[in-house]
Amino acid sequence: MTDSLSTSGLVVVDKPAGMTSHDVVSRLRKYFSTRKVGHAGTLDPMATGVLVAGIERGTRFLAHLVLATKSYDAVIRLGQSTDTDDADGEVTGGASAAAVTDEQITAAVAALTGEIMQRPASVSAIKIDGRRAHERVRDGEEVELPARPVTVSRFDVHEITRRGDLLDVRVSVDCSSGTYIRSLGRDLGEALGVGGHLTELRRTAVGPFSLDDARTLADLETQAQLSLPLDDALPRAYPTLAVTDEEADALSMGKWLQPRGVKGVRAAVAPDGRAIALVREKGKRLSTVFVARPNTL
Repeated sequence: MTDSLSTSGLVVVDKPAGMTSHDVVSRLRKYFSTRKVGHAGTLDPMATGVLVAGIERGTRFLAHLVLATKSYDAVIRLGQSTDTDDADGEVTGGASAAAVTDEQITAAVAALTGEIMQRPASVSAIKIDGRRAHERVRDGEEVELPARPVTVSRFDVHEITRRGDLLDVRVSVDCSSGTYIRSLGRDLGEALGVGGHLTELRRTAVGPFSLDDARTLADLETQAQLSLPLDDALPRAYPTLAVTDEEADALSMGKWLQPRGVKGVRAAVAPDGRAIALVREKGKRLSTVFVARPNTL
């Protein structure tokens, strides 16, 4: 019997530089011969690395993905500021970083680690009165977004390369969703009084998905294959809850079960390994949050 959801799931793409996340979606629509493609966790054109996309019914699962943590490798150039806080922008200022010591960099990085207040880059996708900040900047408006709390759980310096008046600092960052690595580079430069911006950015992980799961667009063009079908994607993203065949049938119809005393969202998995639904207890019911395998399919 053919599985009707065999073409539904997630594709973890190793996004190349120079493409928008929407560009990647357009390619995947062509490779997988479907219009039902979406993505989670936008990456800037300059950035490379992990971009999670949903295919067919996987697009509906994207809304339930909790991508609360992200990891990056980056290079911060000290001695220059740009209007976009990255290498795609125009240089707007800076001062010689030649006299900045390794110890000063280490101390400034430590001050930007932990729970901090961060001002997002003006060219971010954050909406202001219904329009994205980067659109307002492109139209000539001056935009300064308010600082907001973020968590930088790791900010490691691996290498410092001196290039005359400029310093390139190679770092790795683990952070909460909503943290801007461009802003970290900008703030590091400001703290040292020399200006700073990103020259490289590579996302190595988002939520439970990493570069180990990722495939290049060239590979996907040759062989359009899911990274994780829904049966694997739901248990990867959530703790599992074993259900019987009868309970699986009920959940597939959107029915509720008796409570089990579990907390949070769980992936309900049938005895044969099929991920049926995401469920959560509400009062005296174990109810569906998302039905991966509705009985109508």
